Amino acid sequence: ARQRQVAALRTCLFAAMQATRIIAVRHGETAWNVDTRIQGHLDIPLNDTGLWQARQVGQALADEPVAAIYSSDLQRAYATAQAVAQATGAPLTPERGLRERGFGDFQGRTFQQIERESPEQALRWRKRDPHFVPDGGGESLVTLRERIACTVDEIAARHCGQQVVLVAHGGVMDVLYRLATRLDLQAPRTWQLTNAAINRLLWTGGNGLTLVGWADTQHLEQHSRDEIHS
Repeated sequence: ARQRQVAALRTCLFAAMQATRIIAVRHGETAWNVDTRIQGHLDIPLNDTGLWQARQVGQALADEPVAAIYSSDLQRAYATAQAVAQATGAPLTPERGLRERGFGDFQGRTFQQIERESPEQALRWRKRDPHFVPDGGGESLVTLRERIACTVDEIAARHCGQQVVLVAHGGVMDVLYRLATRLDLQAPRTWQLTNAAINRLLWTGGNGLTLVGWADTQHLEQHSRDEIHS
């Protein structure tokens, strides 16, 4: 019995050493977040609140053992990641695979405009049709999930036994939560996708992602904004 206990302990320790700890952060606020305007792949900068949020999340993670930071190459995410890199001293790498969902012709339009001007597409979007692709070169939820899962697997596999920070977008955070909790793409969202919140996950090669903690905003006081639509 004692040998079995020791063997089990060694197995647990080995698994812990091989796991990659992930801190996932949505970018700070932009003017388009405030206006409920779809950003997608459009390169929108942080507003003053977003710049403040980026500094706050950097300070919150300053004492964390961070091996590397990977960020969407869009400036709202990359500027947030730069604040984390400055605070932690960890190397920062742009990663196109962490971009927001491509929304095609939805990009640059508000939720209300989409509902009014493209009601049939808006309905499919609102119902989270996993195969719906917005006109003009957008991505389906299925394609987005595959892109994010592959990107995270590749990054996490490089850092077994370490902790990394991923800075990305609301749609990416939504997919990470669903991957970690095994929720279907069409399941109603009951969790927050707050700007500059700290989300924690664990990745292992055999099991993928598991959820550790979500939507920690203690460092943001009352300056956070949730995204209603991913």
